[in-house]
Amino acid sequence: MTGEQMWAEFAAGASGAAGAVWDAWAFGGDPDGLARLVLSGVKTATASAYPLYALENEPLPEAGEYSVILNSREEAVCVIRTDRVAVVPYREVGAEQARREGEGDRTLSCWRKVHEAFFREEMAASGLRFTEDMPVVCEEFHMVWPEEGAKKCQSNG
Repeated sequence: MTGEQMWAEFAAGASGAAGAVWDAWAFGGDPDGLARLVLSGVKTATASAYPLYALENEPLPEAGEYSVILNSREEAVCVIRTDRVAVVPYREVGAEQARREGEGDRTLSCWRKVHEAFFREEMAASGLRFTEDMPVVCEEFHMVWPEEGAKKCQSNG
């Protein structure tokens, strides 16, 4: 199923979704594994390198926006809704963000190890340099579709 097809199915049955702002994208690094974490209700946050938004002339995510999450084959997996967005220096990303991202052992030390390597590679590919002062876009979200997953996610907190 494509992102457009999933959005059409979701929007047809979701009150207030018609005409809402949405985008389709895949997580970096491990799109399939991270999408599975969203489906299981474990992953309810993500982080991205702020400098790349300006470089690519992309707007920052905003609370209330929807996203269709894609896998590595660009197939639609689920729909999420952004709850909160904050931009903080990499060094100030906290343990709660790491826990909500759901990766590895969900600790801040694990998050830092994985994300520093990822951000270094991503920034270098764009001709930029990673530093611990680099702004990071921290996004919190919840899954809204498919409904079975959304209900499971809501019951888990």
